[in-house]
Amino acid sequence: MKIHFIGIGGIGVSGLANVYLQKGDTVQGSDSEQSEITDWLLQQGADVLIGHKSDNISTDIDLLIYSEAVGEDNVELVRAKELGIKCLSGAEALAEFAKDYFLIAVSGMHGKTTTASMVAKVLTDTGLDPTSFFCPIHFRQLGKSKYLVIEADDYKSKLLNYYPDILVLTNIEEEHMDWFKDLDHIMEVFKKYISQVKKILIYNSDDKNIASLILHGREVLTVEKREYSLLAKAYDREVSPVIEELRRVLKVPGEHNVSNALAALEVARALGIDEGKAIEVLRDFKGAWRRFDEKISNRGVIVVSDYAHHPTEIKATLKAGREKYPDKKIWCVFQPHQYQRTHYLFDDFVKVFQEAISEKWVDNLFITDIYDVAGRENKEIKQQVSAQKLADAIGVGVGYLEKDKITEYLQQKVGDSEVIIIMGAGNIYKLVDEF
Repeated sequence: MKIHFIGIGGIGVSGLANVYLQKGDTVQGSDSEQSEITDWLLQQGADVLIGHKSDNISTDIDLLIYSEAVGEDNVELVRAKELGIKCLSGAEALAEFAKDYFLIAVSGMHGKTTTASMVAKVLTDTGLDPTSFFCPIHFRQLGKSKYLVIEADDYKSKLLNYYPDILVLTNIEEEHMDWFKDLDHIMEVFKKYISQVKKILIYNSDDKNIASLILHGREVLTVEKREYSLLAKAYDREVSPVIEELRRVLKVPGEHNVSNALAALEVARALGIDEGKAIEVLRDFKGAWRRFDEKISNRGVIVVSDYAHHPTEIKATLKAGREKYPDKKIWCVFQPHQYQRTHYLFDDFVKVFQEAISEKWVDNLFITDIYDVAGRENKEIKQQVSAQKLADAIGVGVGYLEKDKITEYLQQKVGDSEVIIIMGAGNIYKLVDEF
């Protein structure tokens, strides 16, 4: 089968492309720009085209899969429909693939990639040989067992395509407000999603919105006075008997990662995996791609690449950085991701960065230009918000720095053995290699 992917460099779509490659299908795809993921897929045998053109679509394509970030007016999508080619969104394609598996889905606004990576590693290293569907660079396997581990994303409510056997729910809060109307809308979507779970819900009872959603969590799950006959298992850092052991053995820093590890342990218990063996696997977990991903420059500067692009994630990352490097000078460069997210969460960004400065999680902070997400931006909002306005609102201790001047500036200013955190979900990660 020949499959064309639009947005092949995206986190979710690239995972699909990789697994279809491993199945032996012919894979080609397009993206707006070259990236580490597109380069990796090229090495695996995919034909990757930079730029979207109607000529990329030929009559011998059997299936077209497109990222949810792609607009209906995308020239390749339009051409494929004209030719009668079957077209599925990434979520629709993954849901169709998942029908033959025991599906373990990880959902929530934050922590999905790391938690799913932990789950996949525990299953893999204890012999359960799962298939996994997320960032292909780290966990990129087509397993031989019945188990499938995925991230089920909330953007455009696409998680509603899935009917998990096990759902891991990490947290719920305002995110993707260019799609959701408000928190009530988000909660309604998650209520429906929980009703689609087949066997077990594993949830973070430390999260206030999840706690308000789930009223009772033992043999019968109650959501808004409606009962579901599935097993509900909570995890909570305050009451877990293994919490101190996890804090001691985990190599990935931060309390948020302790929470992610607790979720992975609950999945292990649900599948009958020995707890001691699961903890040993987690001891060796070195992190997920672009999640506090550390590299050392040739003069000893520690450069951390991190995907954090929401205020909650930013707080977790910067606190973790200070916990890991209590005595080092920490520099941070943040690239806001999408004008609409920056606009809707502007006050929260200001608050979290002011806290980071006052609590000395960072010593020097710079905001660089907002990453423009093609097809998802509102022209009026783009005129109302900017990196400079965000830096000005944060105030003392932060500066605005143009993206093409970051490397030269930091190479001159940062001392040997100091720490640079390069943070954001856009293309800022490319700066890491320049150090």
